[in-house]
Amino acid sequence: MKIAVVGTGYVGLVTGTCFAEMGNDVICVDNDVKKIDMLNDGKIPIWEPGLEEMVQRNAAEGRLTFTTDVKSAVENSLVIFIAVGTPPDEDGSADLQYVLAVASDIANHMNDYKVIVDKSTVPVGTADKVKAQVAKIQAQRGSDFEFDVVSNPEFLKEGAAIEDSMKPDRVVVGVDNVRVGELMKALYEPFNRSSDRVITMSIRSDEMTKYAANAMLATKISFMNELATLCEKMGSDIAEVRHGIGSDSRIGYKFIYPGVGYGGSCFPKDVKALIAMEKEMGVPSRVLQAVEDVNDAQKKVLVQKVKAHYGDDLSGKTFAVWGLSFKPLTDDMREAPSIEIINGLIAAGAKVQAYDPVAMEEAKHYLGDNPAITYCADQYDAIKNADALLLITEWHQFRYPDFDRIKAELKQPVLFDGRNQYKPSQLREMGFTYFSIGRQ
Repeated sequence: MKIAVVGTGYVGLVTGTCFAEMGNDVICVDNDVKKIDMLNDGKIPIWEPGLEEMVQRNAAEGRLTFTTDVKSAVENSLVIFIAVGTPPDEDGSADLQYVLAVASDIANHMNDYKVIVDKSTVPVGTADKVKAQVAKIQAQRGSDFEFDVVSNPEFLKEGAAIEDSMKPDRVVVGVDNVRVGELMKALYEPFNRSSDRVITMSIRSDEMTKYAANAMLATKISFMNELATLCEKMGSDIAEVRHGIGSDSRIGYKFIYPGVGYGGSCFPKDVKALIAMEKEMGVPSRVLQAVEDVNDAQKKVLVQKVKAHYGDDLSGKTFAVWGLSFKPLTDDMREAPSIEIINGLIAAGAKVQAYDPVAMEEAKHYLGDNPAITYCADQYDAIKNADALLLITEWHQFRYPDFDRIKAELKQPVLFDGRNQYKPSQLREMGFTYFSIGRQ
């Protein structure tokens, strides 16, 4: 099919590239000239395993193009995905100005029947607003081209986006008529060779599904973090509890790891947006507000443990930090727990020696040009002459480090494990003073 994707951020770039990989002709559009120039040079503005090679291959073979010309993209495409940002407003609700601006652009350049697909995470009722906006602009320009609006949210995990796109667990599609539903099934058929993963439903149910999925996962994380705090007080081990409850097939092991809180571009934003929807509809936000409150508190836990050990005044102390991105296999720093942890240490007078495999340049945009932060060449450079090590992001290379070297490089063998990566008994036998989340 002829496809246009408006917005070349994380969702748009992955979506467009994977459709091209399946043989479609895809035009990716963005109003950021520098980003389009970068993409046309075969480089990508985000770090995602396997994506750059796939972009280069499909561009070289002519299936994937990048442009700032939205008019040409709309005119030459049947299916147009809207994949622009929906940042939270001051009240936490999703800001739809960019989505509706793209809807206006599409309406201004329509020359035939078009399928307009909301790929961005948008509140319930957004498809109705997009439909109204397109109809309004068409009326103003005196045109009456037929169109359909579809909701098709993404369910991509950063760090595994290619796999999630090429072999999706499910493809959820919200439609209001059979014709466009069949067209969307045909579009996704190459991704469903082994089994039919396309789930069609009403548009408003589809719009709610994405928020519900992310909020459920965030709820599991906050529940485990709250339970970890209780375990510490009562002499229980959250790792053992996790194994005990995860073995229950109704619960499972995924997303029940305690840690330093969730971050990223999805969970925080989507929980806030759902809370805003509840407020707008007069529904008390008992569960979701608690989820957010627990997460906000959890991001402070590691600094609290540091202060409990060293005292509130951390002047003269230097802490090594391993991991900056909000999760492994990405350079995304949005809402990353490391931001609050590092700022908390510095506010108490400490200095930080930080290392992350891919996110250090991105981290500088969020942490600023702070003389109290040193960005180090590798993980062992970060621990030299530090008073303690804080593990924040569980990158694979941090799982089995050289503990003898860590012990030798640190001033004192003190380790704060924000991801429960290491065995308390083993570390203590080696002479470490070891702190973790919800374990004894």
